[in-house]
Amino acid sequence: MDRVLPSEGRSRRFESRREYFLFALKITSRDNSKLKFARNVRDGRVADLIFVEGLRLAEEVLRSNVEISEVFFTAHFAETERGKIFLNQTANHTEVSENIFNSLADTKNSQGVVLISAKPETSQRRIESDLPKHEFPLVVLLHGTNNPSNQGAILRTAEAANVAGVIITKNSADAFSPKALRSAMGARLRLPIWTNADFSEVLDWACEQNLVSICADVNSNKCYTEIDWKQPRLLIFGSEAHGLSAIERERIDESLLIPMANDVESLNLAVSCGIILFEAKRQKHDW
Repeated sequence: MDRVLPSEGRSRRFESRREYFLFALKITSRDNSKLKFARNVRDGRVADLIFVEGLRLAEEVLRSNVEISEVFFTAHFAETERGKIFLNQTANHTEVSENIFNSLADTKNSQGVVLISAKPETSQRRIESDLPKHEFPLVVLLHGTNNPSNQGAILRTAEAANVAGVIITKNSADAFSPKALRSAMGARLRLPIWTNADFSEVLDWACEQNLVSICADVNSNKCYTEIDWKQPRLLIFGSEAHGLSAIERERIDESLLIPMANDVESLNLAVSCGIILFEAKRQKHDW
């Protein structure tokens, strides 16, 4: 059963540096309609909203100026210093009993805070609008990447390198699943991203934008440090398991190789991306 807290005119106050937040509803039933809706968001059944769990990522949402529609939290979270500060900076609060919060959480050891927020725009237009004026005209294309942790690590690296955008093709991991959001730590909320793209259409688009396409290939005879990264480029990565097909590689303008010792055949996708992007960034800024 859900109940209204009977404190000072149906509200409770938490002090933090002379600030406060008010809330009126405490959920004590796992069948509550607000919790059911939040679980639907968590499970990807609501198109325009995302499920954000954990204090660090919740703070990233605030930093990214993404609209927050709901904040669910536990009493324990509200008693922590960072929890008080966070709650004082947000609205639309709902306390959830500790014993049923796990029915909402996506992690085993939740910190006791979940946000429902707007999904940032993901479109071709968003990348196009930034590309002409971007100081680093490099776009990353992830084609059929199915590991949300790898995808998130790549997005964090892409944001750190200040690329112009990231394109994710159809049949890739959901860029806004709870696990993917946690692994990217806020990068998905700020980077220009184009999702559900078609591989062939992206290559046609790259030609229109004067981006030279390039991918890693073990058969390439050119080291990644020998590539001219001051030229606007589309850097392409295939799936973790299968990479790019021979037909797909034929459509790509150039290829590169990351030399490896000790007969190592390949690197983790996110590691490869980091090596290449920061070489490109080094060249761009003449480090």
